Amino acid sequence: MCTAVTYYTKDHYFGRNLDLEYSYKETVTITPRNYPFKFRTMGEVKSHYAIIGMAFVASDYPLYYDAINEKGLGMAGLNFPGSADYKEIDSNKDNIAPFEFIPWILANCANLNEAKELLSRINIANINFSEELPTSPLHWIIADKQGSITVESVKEGLKIYDNPVGVLTNNPTFDIHMFNLNNYMGLSIEPPQNNFAKDLKLNIYSKGLGGLGLPGDLSSASRFVKATFTKMNSLSGESESESISQFFQILGSVNQQRGLVHMGEDKYEITIYSSCCNMDKGIYYYTTYENSQITGVDMHKENLDGSHLINYELIEGQQIKMQN
Repeated sequence: MCTAVTYYTKDHYFGRNLDLEYSYKETVTITPRNYPFKFRTMGEVKSHYAIIGMAFVASDYPLYYDAINEKGLGMAGLNFPGSADYKEIDSNKDNIAPFEFIPWILANCANLNEAKELLSRINIANINFSEELPTSPLHWIIADKQGSITVESVKEGLKIYDNPVGVLTNNPTFDIHMFNLNNYMGLSIEPPQNNFAKDLKLNIYSKGLGGLGLPGDLSSASRFVKATFTKMNSLSGESESESISQFFQILGSVNQQRGLVHMGEDKYEITIYSSCCNMDKGIYYYTTYENSQITGVDMHKENLDGSHLINYELIEGQQIKMQN
């Protein structure tokens, strides 16, 4: 299970929580402009936009979970089991495997409008990376400085939704998530008014009662509501420090703690990492479950004209600064 959000202050930010019961030893991975992307049905792309994101690198290929490119376009794939439906090869379409989808869009598109143009020709094809790494059921959020969309390949075909809240979790489909927000229109950041009974005296006995009824469980439907309410009412200063701190606070509102989501035997789903990308500056920030210190990797401090992947292993141990 996962949660992805966008957030705009002076700069534009994009990131996610990755919630799983295990790690693939993913790394912050920079794909420079001249790394040769070999697509299963679309040939080789030798020159493209540089990309930075979190990836599991297999056979020197970056399997990105979430990433941004040098132009400020971001994309993340989130678990979508039982709903994702990948198609057979269609000779009239650009056939892209699910694991290629993020590289295909970010390598070729500078903004959301260009991504929509590519999406008009795309067929998400049922192609595995390998026998050991079969396709994962996913849907995606794509965002730039202007807005975001959600992309879902379902039985009915490829669905592309405008995403006015800039949030994505997991099941159900995005249209149902948006409809579900109607059930929470009474929530407020302000103290509540007594609409229960005009002749009954009721007291505001606590701060925060305007948000009474905001979901607090860890289901994907509830995380969508809570992340949306938190993000859309969130206030931040415009500095980089204030902005990224607030971004991680938004993601923290839907973090998963070990022991709360049992996956069988001794396995528990946790928030393995949280990411925050400055889409304007090309900086990838992250925290991990064991390390709450924010760590950053700046793509522009690397040789983006290179042809080999650049990997940074995650700093996972807790970093504690003693004051005495």
